[in-house]
Amino acid sequence: MKKYIYILIFLISSVNSYSHTDHYKGISKIEMDVIRNDKVIGYSNYFFEHEDNKTTVKNYTKFNVDLFGVSVFSILSETTEIYENDMLIHFKSNTFQNEKEKYVNLNYDEKLQKFIIDGSSFKGKTDTDCVIGNWWNHKILQSSKQISPLSGSIKEQVVSFVKKEDLIINGKKYSTDHYKLKSKDENLPDDKKLDFDIWYNKKKNLILKVSYSRMGKWEYRLKSYK
Repeated sequence: MKKYIYILIFLISSVNSYSHTDHYKGISKIEMDVIRNDKVIGYSNYFFEHEDNKTTVKNYTKFNVDLFGVSVFSILSETTEIYENDMLIHFKSNTFQNEKEKYVNLNYDEKLQKFIIDGSSFKGKTDTDCVIGNWWNHKILQSSKQISPLSGSIKEQVVSFVKKEDLIINGKKYSTDHYKLKSKDENLPDDKKLDFDIWYNKKKNLILKVSYSRMGKWEYRLKSYK
């Protein structure tokens, strides 16, 4: 009996380590508008390269919030994720947030079966059940922890299903599952908490929209994909 329990635990942990990159083999690009208070202020675009058992995902994000002609909040970020046999083996990011530089260098240590992170907010080891907190990968809806793509910090999260909902994106109607993603620790400062509404389309395996409130109403909304 114990033997079967160990096998089951192994299978569950193996599933947690993977990111469903097979679901994106037909995708070469996902473009998302960054919207604040109903105005497009920038973009977050993902580009996919598929080669045999390897998938590389590059993200370019840029937006700027102006107040009375003065920039009060800005992001300029480039990231690269590399998956081999559907397993994350490398992540790298360079970000300027309000002209302050942040970074992440993550590598998978096969011997330890851990992620080794060198980030501007965290340095150390973590389990492979974490997912990079980017909006292309629907595994973020199945994970209990995410790694900040800007700084490498690890955030525990709780994801709950809200309801099935039709969503109109660029004049086209999609059937979606609406989820709520929040920080597990409710005592975190407001500026550190995760608090997102996420709309996911199972048919296309795409996150269509993400919304949250912080210095206004924000959305990451699908613009196009191919």
